[in-house]
This record gives sequence, structure tokens and C-alpha cells, in this order.
Amino acid sequence: MKLLKWVGIIAVVYIAFVVLFETLFLGYFQPKAEGFGLPMIVIITTDESGDVSHRRVAGFEMDGNLYASAHHWPRAWYHRAVANPEVIVETDSGSGDYLAVPITGEEFDRVAEGFALPFPVRFVMGFPPKRDILRLDPVTAESGR
Repeated sequence: MKLLKWVGIIAVVYIAFVVLFETLFLGYFQPKAEGFGLPMIVIITTDESGDVSHRRVAGFEMDGNLYASAHHWPRAWYHRAVANPEVIVETDSGSGDYLAVPITGEEFDRVAEGFALPFPVRFVMGFPPKRDILRLDPVTAESGR
């Protein structure tokens, strides 16, 4: 019975840690994580009413494309970008207009494998559900978007 009590206490502490980490640390403070090897971007999305939201997310390049990964429990920024795909992305080198394109199939598998989430990362995030990934295509005068 004591073992069950300790397992319960550990589970409650772990769940509290994940909630605080995801909501307070990542959600409220939105830290830069370049020091941990995670390149970060700021993605600016709008909702149906036109309200603008800034969110710092992991951004990475592969095969000349820029990607953003939704790999936490909170994913409102991802759903806003899918609903209104015209976004602004800020990087260390500047900002620009982009079109957010959800990826699936072979492209998703290749990108997810190329930027796999290690066990310690998944652990501190509370083993979030399968991630979603956006390809961020730059909007240029030539693209007509």
C-alpha cells in the first residue's frame, strides 16, 4: 500500500511539473532555446476575428525549406496557422511573410525523422500527442501569394 501511495505522489508531482513547464515556462515566458541546440522562430498568426498572436516555436531548415513543429500539448498557434495560413515569421535574420502548409506523408516522415524529439524532451513535455509540422513557404512577388 505504501508503494501505491508513493507512485501516486510521484505521478501527481510529474503531472504538476508538466503543466507548469508547458503553460508557465513555455507558454508565458516563451524562452529562447538556441543554447540547447533548438533554433527558435516567432510565428505571428491571426484568428478569425483578426486578433494577432505571437508564439516562439522551434523552427528548423531542411532541404532549403523552413519548418515549424507543434510538439507540445498547447497547439493553438498551429490551429490558427492552419485556419489562416498567411503568417509572419521572425528569425534572427529578419521577418517576412510566409504561407503555412501542413505536411503529411513522406515529407512529414522525412522531416520528423530528421528532427526527432529525444526522450528527455518528450519526458519534460509530458509525452505529448503526435506532433504536427508546418512547412513555411516564403511569400514573394514572384509567387503571386
